[in-house]
Amino acid sequence: MIKFISTRFLYGFLVLFGALIVVFFLFNVLPGDPVAMMAGQRTDVSTREAITRELGLDQPLPVQLGYYLNDLSPVSIHRDTEANEKNYEYKKLFKVKDKVVVVKYPYLRRSFQTNKKVSEIIIENLEGTFWLAFAAMLFATVFGILFGMMASVKPNSLLDHSTISLSVLGISAPPFVMGALIAMVFGYYLSDYTGLNTSGQLWEDDLNGRKLVLKNLILPAFTLGLRPLAIIIQLTRSSMLDVLSQDYIRTARAKGLRYYKIILKHALKNALNPVITAVSGWLASLMAGAFFIEYIFNWKGIGSVTIDAVYKLDFPVVMGTTLFVALVFIVVNICVDILYAAIDPRVRLH
Repeated sequence: MIKFISTRFLYGFLVLFGALIVVFFLFNVLPGDPVAMMAGQRTDVSTREAITRELGLDQPLPVQLGYYLNDLSPVSIHRDTEANEKNYEYKKLFKVKDKVVVVKYPYLRRSFQTNKKVSEIIIENLEGTFWLAFAAMLFATVFGILFGMMASVKPNSLLDHSTISLSVLGISAPPFVMGALIAMVFGYYLSDYTGLNTSGQLWEDDLNGRKLVLKNLILPAFTLGLRPLAIIIQLTRSSMLDVLSQDYIRTARAKGLRYYKIILKHALKNALNPVITAVSGWLASLMAGAFFIEYIFNWKGIGSVTIDAVYKLDFPVVMGTTLFVALVFIVVNICVDILYAAIDPRVRLH
């Protein structure tokens, strides 16, 4: 079991490192000048050169990557200065000439635009993304199981064919297209009837202070949950059809048990295993998939911050948020793998 867990953590580290390398080099080939966006187009050349040197952008890409990895590493090497000690908030281990080996929290640097720590930006916007992903997953799980169960009870009926067709549409339609259509129809044209808006936040400020506005969560959560909803419908339907054909279900019917009791107590309980397997690893995926949904509905979260940072060439924010989402995805999947291994020893053997 220890070997199994160690292997999963090693794979997770390699995935995280690969994501870092890919995003780092992709961002650096984007057109535009982040220094010009920071300092303004009319700034003199000497000022731009000073900012470029300060940010280390005058160095070759491999050197810049090395500096960034040094900032991320919990054990790193820095020049022993008061400015570095204040900036990195490290504890010294030992000196090496004019440098010092330190232990610290991973440093995601500061935003080019606001000079705020990237870690603080992530913490400020994490709540919105988490609740959006959680609400979307809750919606998809509840209604996906319900519609999948209803379709399996009457196979090849109008309800069954309609459910399958809608689920295929939900899987096929790109989320950003569905988001734009849903926002336009339910948040604009039908807003007088639905009472919903095309944009809004989970928390809004008024004269009485901060107020929770759950209605602003409905449209983005519905849009984000469409694809997992469609997948859960098909998983539940196929699993239920397989269970309903088993001998013990026929025995339960022969005993004269009520039909709803057979469906809910015997069939559905055993049909949910593949559904739970799929749902368990999707929360992190939805957090990663919320980027465009947040942007369309002007939802305050990590996704909207990242897209805005890409437009402004704010490299530290893009790298920090991407690594954070990748880390969440990896940790959740490792936890799910460990849970599977604890429940089923065959997983550890293979």
